[in-house]
Amino acid sequence: MPNLVNRPPKYRFHKSTGQAVVSIDGKAIQLGPFNSSRSFERYEELIKDWRRRRDDQRPDLAELDPYSVVTVKQLRARLREGHAVTLNELALVYEEHAHSYYRKNGKITREGEQVSEILRFLLRHYGDEDAAEFGPVKLKDFRELMIDPKGWSRKHINENVNRIRRLFAWACENELVLPAVHQALQAVAGLKKGRSNARETKRVTVIDDATVTATLQHAPEIIADMVRFQRLTGTRPGEVCNLRPCDIDRTGEIWVYEPDEHKMEHYGTQRLVMIGPKSQAVLRPYLERADKTFCFVPAETAWMAKRRRGAEGAAESFETILARAHFVARKRGATKPYDAGSYRLAVNRAALKAGVEKWSPNRLRHTAATEVRKQFGLEAAQVVCGHQSADITQVYAERDLALAIKVAQSLG
Repeated sequence: MPNLVNRPPKYRFHKSTGQAVVSIDGKAIQLGPFNSSRSFERYEELIKDWRRRRDDQRPDLAELDPYSVVTVKQLRARLREGHAVTLNELALVYEEHAHSYYRKNGKITREGEQVSEILRFLLRHYGDEDAAEFGPVKLKDFRELMIDPKGWSRKHINENVNRIRRLFAWACENELVLPAVHQALQAVAGLKKGRSNARETKRVTVIDDATVTATLQHAPEIIADMVRFQRLTGTRPGEVCNLRPCDIDRTGEIWVYEPDEHKMEHYGTQRLVMIGPKSQAVLRPYLERADKTFCFVPAETAWMAKRRRGAEGAAESFETILARAHFVARKRGATKPYDAGSYRLAVNRAALKAGVEKWSPNRLRHTAATEVRKQFGLEAAQVVCGHQSADITQVYAERDLALAIKVAQSLG
């Protein structure tokens, strides 16, 4: 029996043909020209058949509104009536919860996306299973599928197994499975290095400055300044990408950058980046813009590259051409900043042109942390990188701030 859940398949637009399509039982069915009356009629016919087959498979769903979304309350009611809750249904309500929980500034975070990805993979193999019957053996069998044929790394597999455990912890919390189900899954130990067939990933290591220098000779000017700023400050790639003038306190000798969002903010920690004289020199041309405008914008990179091809543009100073690029980008409404992915790809392309090893901007952070640790000690490296736990006292934070300022004065 095909995998049927309460939510009906969607009426969709197929871009290359201009047709309306619907996917049922894994097959894409063309309905006719998109938004035509014929396509809507055909869609309704197929959905009526889909509902009939769904009701035959799950009589307990037959009386529900076909367009309603399965809720936790409905699943609990069916459990009390003696019906089983399948992983299909459990995943449906959990994904809705995950997308509301793993959300930042109105957008689903990468963790929320990864929850959806592993749920899809789980349902492909166990969707029709009773959630109450999913025990340690099935979890280990599912984990084997991540090793072969998926070929995921050991670390990624362990993270995904923990996501499945969190699914059942949430189900237990909402009385959709018995506590014993969740407790049994805790018995499955994580994969250990060298003791499984899972692929191992390379450790993130430092990058030597000679490689960075060679790469920068082939990088766009804005990307080169992003790399220089990150190397000097030890910031995360995302913190570089999201930098705005309004996020920087420039009242003191050492500037203080407080990112609008950062990796550990949900723990209530404060992230402060100290910007020393060298970093200030790199950043200063990008601060001549509206306070809430992002400093590093790919549309500006594209315009500058095109402008530099001409003799007049090649002779212009960097400050002049950057100001013009920003004016054009703002006029076109193209003020979206780089993200960690596009920043990494730009660095990879420059490294390829330079003929050096491909490297990730995250290695700049490790390089900066290693240098700080050698010169100022482990505590200073923890401060510069923002590795703070939520329960550190205010006294310790003040001592950290003094250390960070000392590092910025010397290195950044």
